[in-house]
Amino acid sequence: MDDRQLFRQDARVIGLVGLAHGTSHFYHLILAALIPWLKPEFDLSYGELGLLMTVFFAVSGVGQAMAGFVVDRFSARVVLMSGVALLGISAVVLSSAQNYVQLMGGAFLAGCGNCVFHPADYTLLNQRVSKKRLAHGFSVHGISGNIGWALSPLFLTSVAGRTDWRTALLCASLLPLCVLALLLWNRLALRPEPVAVPADDAAAVAGASALGFLRLKVVWMCFAFFVISSIALAGVQTFASTSLVSLYGMSLAWATSAYTCFMLSSAVGMLYGGFLGAGNGRHDRIIIGAFAAAAVFALVLAAAVVPAWMAIVLMGLVGFATGIAGPSRDLMIRGAAPANATGRVFGVVYSGLDTGLAVGPLMFAALMDAGHPAGVFVGIAIFQALVIFTTIGVGNNSRSMIAAKAA
Repeated sequence: MDDRQLFRQDARVIGLVGLAHGTSHFYHLILAALIPWLKPEFDLSYGELGLLMTVFFAVSGVGQAMAGFVVDRFSARVVLMSGVALLGISAVVLSSAQNYVQLMGGAFLAGCGNCVFHPADYTLLNQRVSKKRLAHGFSVHGISGNIGWALSPLFLTSVAGRTDWRTALLCASLLPLCVLALLLWNRLALRPEPVAVPADDAAAVAGASALGFLRLKVVWMCFAFFVISSIALAGVQTFASTSLVSLYGMSLAWATSAYTCFMLSSAVGMLYGGFLGAGNGRHDRIIIGAFAAAAVFALVLAAAVVPAWMAIVLMGLVGFATGIAGPSRDLMIRGAAPANATGRVFGVVYSGLDTGLAVGPLMFAALMDAGHPAGVFVGIAIFQALVIFTTIGVGNNSRSMIAAKAA
């Protein structure tokens, strides 16, 4: 295969996997976006509505760890297509719900569908994308997720406002249907790739048995990385806008614009991080620098010593810094995973993302209820700083494994 053919194959796989990942993130918010319609329709409290989203992320978190085993045992391609199909089915179930129990069933199905994406996506990228473009593949993967987050509330609220919430969900079910058709059409590009494992690779030996990889310390360091970093992300997603209103006296519209600036800047950071990670073997250094900068920006926001317009800029800088770390983070985890246990490792490690997103809102809600809006940004900064310590541990452990293999 010449360079031109290889480029086409890489671009095709990266595009397909990115599209599937964007669909997953689109479904993260299908319930949250429709709260103004679901609450009066079923006479629900905010606690009951929040429980629906907790069920989604709890099922996704547990299922994600299990999905990694299925990916390694069968095929990332089959698992990915199954997850996309389940998302579409969940939207149909939710659209026809007549009571709270049926809404809960739809949220459960959506969580089951969502759980497969990270282990399947990263296995496909690692198997089907050439090494020199892998960082760019991880970059596109992260950007597509942000696009899914951004488009979901816009699409659902627009359709529901013009028709009703049931029609909005039925329209949302068409997205995974179209994506599934595209994946089936391009199924040969996503075919499984046999993994060659050196006989003297200690990590590979640990990954040879179904649960052997769990003995690797670096796997749990990566899991801790995701739990801690996603708690910080949860603070930004849930209460950053409300905190900005209290701290800077800005309108909710401007505070929401600050969050939008965070998301867009994060996507730009991921794009730049793909180029940065592709030309740098010390991915831990990139992550440490990025999160250190993000923590400093968050502390400045907490101090409320800048004008309101500058707070929006700082939110963008926090997003840009954390976005830069994304591709290097995925490359670091790839380097820590045994070659024959990629799905299992990414499944367990990325279940930490759902764990943090489930726990984080409760912690930051307590700060808001106690009347400490600045504490939200202080908490974000603290957890971003804690990410640095897990990154140092993963980097040192990975280099020790490489040195031992070389010896």
